[in-house]
Parts: sequence; structure tokens; C-alpha cells
Amino acid sequence: MTARLRKFWLSVNASYWFLPALFSLAALLLASLTIWLDRSGWAAFLNDVAWLHPARPDGASNMLTVISGTMIGVASTVFSITIAAVAYASGNYGPRLLTNFMEDRGNQFSLATFIGTFVYSITVLRTVRTEDEVPSAIEDSITGAMPGFVPQLSLLVAFALVLLSVAVLVYFLNHIPSSIRINTVLKGIGARLLDEIRELFPDENEGEHAHSAPDGSPIAAHDTGYVQAIAYAKLEQLAKRENGKLKLAVRTGDFVHPEVTIAYWADMDVVDKSPDDDVRAAFTLGSMRTPSQDMQFLIDELVEIGLRALSPGINDPFTAVTAVHWLGAATAELARRNLTRSYASNGEEPHLVLLEDDFEHFVARGFGAMRSGVATNRIAALVTFDALVDAASTLDDEQRRAVIKKEGDLLAMQAREHLLGPELDAVEARYQTFLIKIER
Repeated sequence: MTARLRKFWLSVNASYWFLPALFSLAALLLASLTIWLDRSGWAAFLNDVAWLHPARPDGASNMLTVISGTMIGVASTVFSITIAAVAYASGNYGPRLLTNFMEDRGNQFSLATFIGTFVYSITVLRTVRTEDEVPSAIEDSITGAMPGFVPQLSLLVAFALVLLSVAVLVYFLNHIPSSIRINTVLKGIGARLLDEIRELFPDENEGEHAHSAPDGSPIAAHDTGYVQAIAYAKLEQLAKRENGKLKLAVRTGDFVHPEVTIAYWADMDVVDKSPDDDVRAAFTLGSMRTPSQDMQFLIDELVEIGLRALSPGINDPFTAVTAVHWLGAATAELARRNLTRSYASNGEEPHLVLLEDDFEHFVARGFGAMRSGVATNRIAALVTFDALVDAASTLDDEQRRAVIKKEGDLLAMQAREHLLGPELDAVEARYQTFLIKIER
């Protein structure tokens, strides 16, 4: 149940139906409230406010008709523009970015505002009655069969919603072109990656001491898909309750299918039946990887954008340089962090042992994966050496400095296979500067 709820929330978070549906329901309730206030006489004082110019039935009907028709038209246009922007971004920057744009709250709130205003206006419109119309039985009992009915408060709220919609439209027209600019896209990915690093690894590096547990009784997956999220705290409590150790065999972002081992029970008391189903319930599987709990997904996005920019068909080294800068910032943040995690409380011995990745793995996942493209371009190679030096500039851990130096050595080696003449000379000079700085 926990995994299903988590999967549902992840799908809702990256959907264009949830917020519009929520705003539509809120608009329906708001319309019902304001109409009730109008019918009950609570808003009768508005008829005496001269500067509000109380509306007549025909004017109210025309106003609400225009609002509702305009809002549904604007909502359709906004949706079309959003889909076009998403298709452009995913086609140019990589299909993995589709999730980022689907989760964009600016687009979701814009669409929801227009649809909510439409629902509110159409709900109020059905209550406007001209003087020659016969009131319903409910209206007759409430208003005493007064000729005509114009919900002045509801109209005032509808007018306010129109002003809000205009402001949202202006915001949307500025937000869409801004959101598909490559620098904005990279900033969004990079900033989210840095936040994920700080959240996953809150402690400063004092030397890695990974927790360990022997392999034991395997727990196999029963479903197929990518691991989108893992309830670590729940697994820690479960292993503590069973007085054993639970060793994970997969991490978020891994693909599993039936009979693939996802965890091992170790050092357990002898029991008739292990709670394997409870372990499986803590894993959320889906058809694609998501940024939730999957920091390496964000690293892969930066690498993909950089490699696409350096491909012969695009040849945009400055976009790759920006991706390198954000990878450098993430590497520097990782270099300062203790990359082991424990969900045990009060300093207790952890019962859950995670499948951890060390600093070398993350460097290889970022700079290592991008090396094949960087080595073919002088500009990108020079900036990468600088980014590696910056990442190591405040690093006291000699083992991690050696990892960064190794990555620089590999980049220089691969650049010699692709560059010639003055370009290679410039890269070699920067490499020598890199060696001097990295060994200080």
C-alpha cells in the first residue's frame, strides 16, 4: 500500500490533470458559496454601492458568457503552447527532461487558474435570471419570488478571477520562453542536484566507513520496472523488528524484474517466514526513472545535455561548458560530504545496510561519462580541467584528490587521441597547470 501511494503521488506530481481538477473543485465550491450568500441577502449591500455599478441580468449573462468562453479558449492555447515547449525541450536537450517540464509548477498553476475561472463562471451563469423568468421552488422560498436574480457578489468575484487570470497569462507568456532557455534548464537541474546531495549526505566527510553485512537469504522482486523510491526508514524499522540486518542489492534508478534480487536478510533470528512482502512493499517501481531519490538521474541529465551539445550535429561547446560547471559544483559538494548513510536512531548499529556509491563512482558517473565528448573539443576540455581543480581546491582527503587527478589524467590521455596542433598544445598546457595545482 505504501509503495502504491508513493507511486500515485509521483505520477500526480508530474501530471497536468491534478491541479486543474483541484482548482475546478475549489471553483465549484466557491461559486456555490457566493451564490448562497447572494440568495440569502448577505451581499445585498453591494446594490447600494454606487461605484460598483450593479449589473443587470442581461449584462451579467453577457459578462459571464464572455469570461467562460474566453477562459476555456485561453486554457486550450496555454496547453498547446506548453506541449509545444515540452516537445521542443525534450527533442533538443534529451527525452529525460520531459519529467522536469511536466513537474513545472508554473505551467500547472497557469492551466489550473484558467480552467478554475471557467468552471466558476459557468456555474454562476446558470443562476442568473431575468425579470420575466419564473423562479425555481428553492429561489422562491429563499428570495420570496423577487423578480429576476443577479448574483452581484458572485459577479464581483468572477471579475476578480479574470484580473487574476490576466496576471497569470502575463506570467505564463514570460515563463515559457524562459523555462526552455538552456541556461535556465541547466540551472534547474544543477540546483536540484546540489539540494539532493545536501539532503542525502548532510554530514561532512571524515573518512568513509561504509556499513557492511554479509549476504544472506535473498529477496527477489515480483514486478518489473525502475526503482523510483525506497522507504528507507520503514525498512530500518522492519529489520530492527526482525532483529536482523537487511542489505539492499539495488538503489533508486535501477531496473528490476521478477527473480532479480533486491535485498538480502542477514544475521536474522531463526523464523518460519521472513517478511519479504513487507520489504517489497517499501520499493516503488515505475516505467521510468524519476528525480525523486535518484540523484544519479540528475547527473545523467547534465551529462546528456553536455554530450548532445558536443555532438557534431549540434557543436555547441558553450552549452557543454555550462553543464561542466554544474557538474563541477556537484563534484565539489560531494567531495566535502560523508557518502555513507544510516537510518538508525540515537547512534545505534544500523539494521539497514544500503548499496552505497563511493566518491570515485560519482566522478565517473559525471565527468567520466562526459569525457568522450569533452576530449574532442578544446574549449570544453580546458574548462573541465579548471572545474576539476576547483572541485579539489578545498579538499583535504588525499584519496579523493587522487580520484580527481585520475580523471584529469584520463581526460588528457583521451584528448591526445582527438586533438592536434595548437588545440592539443593548449590542452597539454592546461593539463600541466592542473597537475601542479592538484598536487599542492
